[in-house]
Amino acid sequence: MPRKDTNNRLAKEAARAIKETFVSYRTQFDEVTKRAQSKFEALDWQGMRTDAAARLDIYKNEVDSVEITIRKLLGDQIEDKLLWSGLKAEFAGLVSPRQDRELAETFFNSVTRRIFATIGVNPQIEFVDTDGATSPGSPKSTVYRSYKGEKSRVDLTRKILACPLPTGFQNHEQDARQVAGRIKAHLDKRELPAEIDRIDIAKSIFYRGMGAYLIGRIQYGPHLVPLAIALLNSDAGICVDAVLLQETDISILFSFTRSYFHVMSESPDDLIGFLRSILPHKRVAELYTAIGFNKHGKTVLYQELLGHLSECREERFEISPGESGLVMIVFNMPNDDLVFKIIRDRFGRPKKVTHQQVKEKYRLVFKHDRAGRLIDAQDFEYLKLDDCHFSPQLLDQLRSEATKSVKVDKDQVILSYAYVERRVTPLNIYLQTAAPAAACEAVIDFGAAIKDLAVSNIFPGDILLKNFGVTRHGRVVFYDYDEICPLTDCHFRSIPPSASYDDDLASEPWYAVAENDVFPQEFKHFLGLPDHLLQIFLDHHADLLDVAFWHKAQAAIKAGKLPHIFPYAESRRLFKDNF
Repeated sequence: MPRKDTNNRLAKEAARAIKETFVSYRTQFDEVTKRAQSKFEALDWQGMRTDAAARLDIYKNEVDSVEITIRKLLGDQIEDKLLWSGLKAEFAGLVSPRQDRELAETFFNSVTRRIFATIGVNPQIEFVDTDGATSPGSPKSTVYRSYKGEKSRVDLTRKILACPLPTGFQNHEQDARQVAGRIKAHLDKRELPAEIDRIDIAKSIFYRGMGAYLIGRIQYGPHLVPLAIALLNSDAGICVDAVLLQETDISILFSFTRSYFHVMSESPDDLIGFLRSILPHKRVAELYTAIGFNKHGKTVLYQELLGHLSECREERFEISPGESGLVMIVFNMPNDDLVFKIIRDRFGRPKKVTHQQVKEKYRLVFKHDRAGRLIDAQDFEYLKLDDCHFSPQLLDQLRSEATKSVKVDKDQVILSYAYVERRVTPLNIYLQTAAPAAACEAVIDFGAAIKDLAVSNIFPGDILLKNFGVTRHGRVVFYDYDEICPLTDCHFRSIPPSASYDDDLASEPWYAVAENDVFPQEFKHFLGLPDHLLQIFLDHHADLLDVAFWHKAQAAIKAGKLPHIFPYAESRRLFKDNF
């Protein structure tokens, strides 16, 4: 058989194998996602958490599987780029009718990058411009239901709350009146017209952790008000816990510090279009990630980076402000909201972790419930950027301190492994310039962040201000993961009394300290807070210095008691004693 015919046959077979594996991935993904409703109704929070972690493994497992298949099928032609060019065209034809074509293209790219370890991008063998970004305000009506405005807002909200949940509401009528009242108060405050044209609600319910959410928008002629109705479930039934009517609140609900929603969507592109109509300032990449398609979110983010860095400009990557890390080199564009993190060749004392252990820590965060306090990080391999995008100082540091992760070749910089995260202001820097009231709020939320992490079975390791940051919405989050570990792995101890005055003056502790020992009494000595802010911290969170708090948190975790960490302010809740 002529070589051309053989290549065509191989391209068709390989394209079909990749397409069938992608379909298998989507089927498994949807099966797990669909279970969220039954988990919510059955109050099976452990099962929900197990499913959330298991769903994250499906993509990699399917890519692993199809890689073996493709290598066997193509044999010694596995790296024939001309063959792969034809394979790509065949695959494009196979998936073009699908409503999730953009996800399929990303899946194909994952396979090619596994085979070729492509540096930069190669349009010949991978999809570069996927069609995954609907313009704001133009989602198809197939992803939402419209409820026409009525004279009675209660009648309108009553219909909305008749959502497809077999489990009954504790008090459907009371919930409808409470929701209508919140909507009226908000719209009156904005001095919008009295009559609502319609309310659009996404057909699929958004599930995460112990919560379920109806996501929509209120239309008043040219005016649009975002809407999210938070539902909780208990032995007494379902109730509305909160009504969110501001873009900021819903943006926090979809935050990059939270685990991914379980929401059914045949056409993710259309659902993203709907979400963008109420969250126009959210990155498309973040929205894809928020609904569970983190790999495609990564693809969209990469496309944004390529577009932004297509030509050299006066603005360049610079070393990020703040104290230099012992494990990571961190840099960013001054006016961009992303940071890049590169693992150093050697770690400063007293760090004892290895490069592989650092990666495992980031994997732990990826798989764990982030509780609204851990920043989601996207790992990128073989990013290729022109050196004109880097400041001379940063280039010098990369050349001297990150040779295992970075290669500077002529006029190009190749990042063999990098983490990309949303940029936040380091807490220590924030407190230096914040107004007194804002500084107090940040310190109080700092303690709350430590507690949220604790009850979700995470101990930060280094509880230092420089390892925490403040988001644009004023929330305190944690981002330095090289010392992070499950809380249940720690041994919290009280400092034993000293035997003599000499013990108190000694530079080394007079008591034995094992590797996982933690002494909460010591926290206040290395937090680095000025006296007045330290007192604020202690007024609200003195229990963090007591081993009893940590032992209680560990006991609850081991007993399987999962807390619900509310992704909205207390003031947005309707019933403060529901949960």
